[in-house]
Parts: sequence; C-alpha cells; structure tokens
Amino acid sequence: MSLDHEAIRKAYPSAVTIDDSTGAFDASGNKISLTQSDIDAARVTLDAEAAAILYQSQRTGAAGTTDTIYASVGDQLDMQYKDAVNGTTTWKDHVAAVKAKYPKP
Repeated sequence: MSLDHEAIRKAYPSAVTIDDSTGAFDASGNKISLTQSDIDAARVTLDAEAAAILYQSQRTGAAGTTDTIYASVGDQLDMQYKDAVNGTTTWKDHVAAVKAKYPKP
C-alpha cells in the first residue's frame, strides 16, 4: 500500500511520521486514524494550489515559458501610452493573448 504522504500531512498537520506499511503517527508516536475522504480532499486542495502556482509562473515566464508571457511593466506602460496616442490596442491585445494561452485554472 502506498500512501499519499503530502496529502496526509495537509489533512493531518499533527502527522510527524508516515510509513506506507504502518500508517501515520504524531510526535508522541500515537497512531493517527486516517480517513480516505480527508486525504482525498487534501489532495484536491494541493492540486488546486499547484495549478494556481503553475498558472502564475507560466504567465510571467518563471515556468520556463518564453512565448506569450507578460511584458515588463515598463513595456506595458509604453504600450498603453502609444495606444492612447495612436488609437491602437496593442496593450489590450498583448494581455488578451497571454490570458488566452494561460487561462485561470
């Protein structure tokens, strides 16, 4: 049996030791009674948190993406100024392209 250690630690913060064959234990060595629905709910939360971090890092290029990422703040301000002067939508188009490629999870 293989336990989801990360989800167990999220669902049961008092868990200090987790062993796939014997279960989870607190700091005093007392066995923690694990409930699969609690572990599953913790896994859903952990997956959502990871997706949010990935989404943010993709939009900024921190995830290693180099195409369709937000330009620097200075470049975006420059786009906004030029759009106002020229009547164009360069900045809105830029933001829309990034949001389309990396939608919120």
